Amino acid sequence: MRLMVAKKTKITSHDPYAALRHPNYRAYIIGNFIAVFGQQMLAVAIQWEIYSITNSTFALGLIGLVSWLPIFLFILPAGSLADRYNRKHIVLLTQLLFAACSFGLALTSHFHPTVWLMYVLLFFTGVSRALSDPAKQALLPQLLPEKDFPNAMTWSSTVFQTASMVGPALGGFLIAYFSYPTVYLIDALCALSFFYFIWTLKYTHDAKKVNAKKISIESLSAGLKFVWDTKIILATITMDLLVVILGGAVALLPAYAKDVLHTGPVGLGWLRAAPAIGAFMMATLSAHLPPMKKAGVTLLWAVAGFGVATIIFGLSQWFWLSLIMMFLTGAFDNISVIVRSTLVQVLTPDSMRGRVTAVSYIFIHSSNELGGFESGATAALFGLIPSVVFGGIGSILVVLAVLFIWPQIAQLGSLADPMNKLAKDSTKTS
Repeated sequence: MRLMVAKKTKITSHDPYAALRHPNYRAYIIGNFIAVFGQQMLAVAIQWEIYSITNSTFALGLIGLVSWLPIFLFILPAGSLADRYNRKHIVLLTQLLFAACSFGLALTSHFHPTVWLMYVLLFFTGVSRALSDPAKQALLPQLLPEKDFPNAMTWSSTVFQTASMVGPALGGFLIAYFSYPTVYLIDALCALSFFYFIWTLKYTHDAKKVNAKKISIESLSAGLKFVWDTKIILATITMDLLVVILGGAVALLPAYAKDVLHTGPVGLGWLRAAPAIGAFMMATLSAHLPPMKKAGVTLLWAVAGFGVATIIFGLSQWFWLSLIMMFLTGAFDNISVIVRSTLVQVLTPDSMRGRVTAVSYIFIHSSNELGGFESGATAALFGLIPSVVFGGIGSILVVLAVLFIWPQIAQLGSLADPMNKLAKDSTKTS
């Protein structure tokens, strides 16, 4: 009897490091950490440099717009490419383009800082991202067994947030005590480092399993149709899209740091790092706990908490209170990331992962850039503080609207078994 109990305990025990035991996955997240670390430093540097030159919140918003346009234009074709061609090769090529754009920013900043040329280079950085991300995300499930994938998503989020935590803080320090070109050159080296780690992956492209259909309007729209039919995915990514567009204050942090909180680039670096610190702590906690049992309800409360924290940040005149609120927005947002990412990857057939990931990126990642443009334009029209406060209020209203339109989101249970009756029923509902 004792032996049976021991065996049962062994089978049902939770291994918080299951995904990290796979060499391919370890190489992937180490490389991704370095790449994200560089990108986060670049984000701080380009925001502060452009705001220092223009002193315009609308100019900050344009950073989001020129980063969003490539995603809007190329993400769906990129998803089809990821389903037809070697995903590893796609990621390798795009890292070279990332590095070239960062090197171009370094040259521009060193010789003659020209805002319009910076926007052009940011556009091509967005092209790199649009082509890379669907292949990168679709590659991930092929690096480890499916049973370890929820744990892999948690650790991927942890690694991403760690890089997002360290990168901005170090970026602000380098801007204050060294130079903008230093940051851009480091980002170029980070992209090349990710190139190396992806190169080392023991991954074989199986041409027999790829989607054999030619790239067409029908094949491009297949990902949209899958997301539309899978209501639980549609609900989560729609909520994220609207909340990030309305409630994202990150694009305005240079203006808050300089004009409201009266701090410099080092303070800006910490403000940008604070959401990642919150997300890191939440992701680490999630990695050591069993999968959420009531993921839907937890998600709704987390997004509402994000809205409340955004409102308080918008009203704050004190650096430490603002820092705490940014910390909380990251912690709440990480819950959304874990739930949404797990659902998208696990519920999607491998032959469609590239296209469905591309659709998800239209909703999620483009919302960051489009939200940045919205924040900059709104701040230019109505003022800095009102734009952030109204965005936080809008985020809470979005939660109520999503719950009304898709009540099944509140019924979502454990992430340990996303292919439960609710998920299966949602894929059949149109």
